[in-house]
Amino acid sequence: MGKEEKSFRKIAAGARAVTIAVLLSRLLGLVREQVLAGFFGAGLQMDAYVVAYRIPNLLRDLLAEGALAAAFVTVFTQHKEKWGLEKTWRLAGRALGTILVLVILLVLLGEIFARELVNLLAPGFKANPLKENLAVELTRIMFPFLALVSVSAVFAGMLNALGIFFLPAASSAVFNLVSISVGVLLYFVFVKLGYPPILAMAIGVVTGGLAQAAIQVPALKRRGFSFKLSFAPKDPYVKKIFHLMLPSVIGLSAVQLNIFINTYFASLCEEGSLSWLSYAFRLMYVPLGLFGVALATAILPVASAQAGQGDFSSLRKTYSSGFLMALSLALPSGIGLIILAKPIIQLIFERGRFSEADTLATASALSFFALALPAYALTKVTSPIFYALHRPKIPMFSSFLSVAINLITVVSLVHVLSFRAIALGTSLGITAQAIFQIAFLAKILKKLEFGKITKGVVKLSFAVTIMGGIAYFAREILWDAKGPLLALGTLGTIAFCAGLYFGIIKLIGPREGLYLFSLTAKKK
Repeated sequence: MGKEEKSFRKIAAGARAVTIAVLLSRLLGLVREQVLAGFFGAGLQMDAYVVAYRIPNLLRDLLAEGALAAAFVTVFTQHKEKWGLEKTWRLAGRALGTILVLVILLVLLGEIFARELVNLLAPGFKANPLKENLAVELTRIMFPFLALVSVSAVFAGMLNALGIFFLPAASSAVFNLVSISVGVLLYFVFVKLGYPPILAMAIGVVTGGLAQAAIQVPALKRRGFSFKLSFAPKDPYVKKIFHLMLPSVIGLSAVQLNIFINTYFASLCEEGSLSWLSYAFRLMYVPLGLFGVALATAILPVASAQAGQGDFSSLRKTYSSGFLMALSLALPSGIGLIILAKPIIQLIFERGRFSEADTLATASALSFFALALPAYALTKVTSPIFYALHRPKIPMFSSFLSVAINLITVVSLVHVLSFRAIALGTSLGITAQAIFQIAFLAKILKKLEFGKITKGVVKLSFAVTIMGGIAYFAREILWDAKGPLLALGTLGTIAFCAGLYFGIIKLIGPREGLYLFSLTAKKK
């Protein structure tokens, strides 16, 4: 087995571990969304919750699980290879202490300026003081979640750099489980006491964030981390982390910046728009989390090591294989969500206060969001390569393009398509971002394996076309289905289409399409 093959199998093994953990997390996340949909539907309380939850999460994705995670893993990995683990633990203590002080300051500012943040993000709420006040109260409850998830992201970065992928990924499942349990328990208490029951879900979010960080502590202690924290912003390696973070905050933030724009305009659309878009986006993010995030998490340490060694030949092979792995899973997922949007939404959400009208609205948003699923997945594979090469400004520039196209689309079409223009703008923006990143990576690395990539894309397109035809035929049959027929028909269609698609891939390739499922891959 060649060196490149061994490196990529290492990525695949890491991605499989993350995929298994993220699968559990996404399933619990769907349960959490089902609880919210059943209890609150798509109206005033849910719209207020979406905005309040989005404010700390916008900062989380910009600082914690995006820029901070990528920068920390890169510096931690290279420091460990150069100086050894013992000195690297001391660096981790200085970095975590510094990050924690800064994030706590952000949380305090968020508590003070919660109303201003709500009005900035959702100006449409001013027309309904009840909704505005509820969103402000929910924001103040949930803002500490930012500090908790930032600590969790650093813990996850340490463990990933040590080759431990399952536990950090599974911590998200712990968050969902705890937030669901606490939220449902307090829901009935708050109803009995006469408080808005959506407050219970906000408390569940904070409790879940605490559990997500705490679950990783024992594994770090076993590997020697002593939690001796210090505030050391002048430490050269801490400064290096922030140096990588600063452009990365924008470079990895296209989705979040677009969400800010989308929330702003959705708050001006009809009531329920924020809820429909939120349900649709979270459902679209299930397959992306299963493979896109998994590949990004697993590729970064390998790519960082190859870049640090100057082994660009291996890095090119790593990227081309990662490209095909991401696309082989993103294409069928995107096509499947577009074609089967209505029965999937109906099966998962249509109960309690979530009506048939909510199903149709959410399904239309999901169809537009899913258009960009392949592009989302490719950015998850491409962006880490730039960080490994210490070229974070390229993803930063690509995000400007993404945001500009999204904004132009929304402003041009929101009066025609309403909230659907927001989903379409997001998809067009992220597609432009992916094309921009790939073009620049080809220029930097040179001699990318375009022949291999093109051949693989042709084979994937053939397989997904056959799969899509079957799914379209099944959707026509399932359109008016209810109850057990809907459940069996939808799940059966998904299972059959997946089996057919991967069966074709097994026959004609590309081989990368099956790497995540090769649990018996040989190791030298």
